Amino acid sequence: MRKIVLMMSVSLDGYIEGPNREIDWHLVDDEVHQHFNDTLRGMGAFLSGRVTYQLMADFWPTADADPASTGPVADYARIWRSMPKIVFSRTLQHAGWHTTIVRDLVVEDIRAFKAQEGGDLALGGAELAAAFMRHDLVDEYRVYVHPVLLGRGKRLFPETDTLTPLRLTESRTFGNGVALLRYERAESTADAAGTDPAAGTAGTAGTADAAGTDRPNGTGS
Repeated sequence: MRKIVLMMSVSLDGYIEGPNREIDWHLVDDEVHQHFNDTLRGMGAFLSGRVTYQLMADFWPTADADPASTGPVADYARIWRSMPKIVFSRTLQHAGWHTTIVRDLVVEDIRAFKAQEGGDLALGGAELAAAFMRHDLVDEYRVYVHPVLLGRGKRLFPETDTLTPLRLTESRTFGNGVALLRYERAESTADAAGTDPAAGTAGTAGTADAAGTDRPNGTGS
């Protein structure tokens, strides 16, 4: 069964955007962007909400036609156009570029979609991610921590009474100081902490380049 993978960029203090929705603090140089491309090109579909989708649709369909675009930017434009996309929205009426509009998040439909053949499903957007987490649908978290403290803004993870133990499966530091932390769901808090399983408790848009130019690629708000 394929996984739902949440991919988001955050500040060190846990914000995905500033108080006025700023994302110009994201550091995405060619190395980081190429990593995004290599990760996302093997996905089976992009899952997003309306706001994230429209940010992407405003930039990526023609990004590779710009002579100023770097190789990774042009490459991602081709990935985005050809990738199947599912947008969860009750107001969006039309969407192009292999996009399907879904009006409601139905848990049984998502589980059936996960059971289909194909690559994993890349989830983006804080509100949609929160809805998927409420329904216990996120299998993996890929959090890209940027070397900045915002102080305030919009947090990635909402407050919850649910304990969700995770297991670190990969960590990586890029040359510009961005750090990837990759986690999968753990079976119990004991497993996540490496202690005696008998003592455990079961549990369940946009980037910018290095110069600060907004360039949404689905790993932001």
